[in-house]
Amino acid sequence: MKEVAAAAAVSVGTVSNVLNAPEKVAPATVARVQQAIDRLGFVRNDAARQLKAGRSRCVGLVVLDIGNPFFSDIARAAQERAAAHDLVVLLGSSDDDPERERQYLETFDEQRVFGLMISPSGAGDERIAALRSRGVPVVLVDRDGTGTPFSSVAVDDIAGGDLAVRHLCATGRRRIAVVGGPATLSQIADRRTGARRAAAEHGVQLAIWDTAAPTVLAGRQVGERLAELPPAERPDAVFCVNDLLAIGVLQALTLRGVAVPAEIALVGYDDIDFAQSAIVPLTSIRQPRAAIGSSAVELLIAAAERGGEPEHVCFRPTLVERASTEPIARQPV
Repeated sequence: MKEVAAAAAVSVGTVSNVLNAPEKVAPATVARVQQAIDRLGFVRNDAARQLKAGRSRCVGLVVLDIGNPFFSDIARAAQERAAAHDLVVLLGSSDDDPERERQYLETFDEQRVFGLMISPSGAGDERIAALRSRGVPVVLVDRDGTGTPFSSVAVDDIAGGDLAVRHLCATGRRRIAVVGGPATLSQIADRRTGARRAAAEHGVQLAIWDTAAPTVLAGRQVGERLAELPPAERPDAVFCVNDLLAIGVLQALTLRGVAVPAEIALVGYDDIDFAQSAIVPLTSIRQPRAAIGSSAVELLIAAAERGGEPEHVCFRPTLVERASTEPIARQPV
């Protein structure tokens, strides 16, 4: 900073103001200092700045699977909102692995991040609580934190599962399979709960087809199993707990000559961009991904600045109807 000050013929304090509070400096002086910074290749020592300020400009974000467009869209929205507050998001994907999640939490703790946003794997609540006890604000993402000391932003997944099965019943389907796991993820467990509730109210058959992970490959494996069943024994509808599974099921059924929706109707969850562009456009339960990411950042800043009781935001999912659930044609009387 001394070299920049000398090159721009200003004081070190003026350089500091240009970097941290440029509105206090005349525009011509800001331009002259910035030219000196560019010419000298000056890069701010953020570690030193962090020691002085007592907090980092970095925010940690840990998601379950960055390969899932649902989480990448949340991360993108969080980055945009954080940038508006002069914060930078450091992103990690736990892949639902508690050990990897632990490593990210330790690293973010060492970096003294401004705060943590996390979609927890379900096994790390104690570690998350430890960060909060050291003054790091925490926001749970895509998980309802009601009853915990953490603020949270989530979607009512019980309502989402209910909505999916009610829609399938309204199209005339009566043998419905719910595909996806593991049930240890609270989001998946809640979607199954909602599906069971709607099935019971409509008096339809409901079967749970578990998977090790909610991925396209797992969906293809389920689709292969469905195609091998005699038509009379197959479900006439499938509700997948996310769109990646539904796309995999659709791929397998199409390759095996099982018509969607004529033989099996199909509903996904998340309404990622691929749902609309699938070979049979996919009906899906939409979650407001951008709003989730933006809200998480705002809750984090509120927790850092005001403290107090945790805040909880819960969005209501919506149904997006497409060709994969066209109603069964009525037979002439």
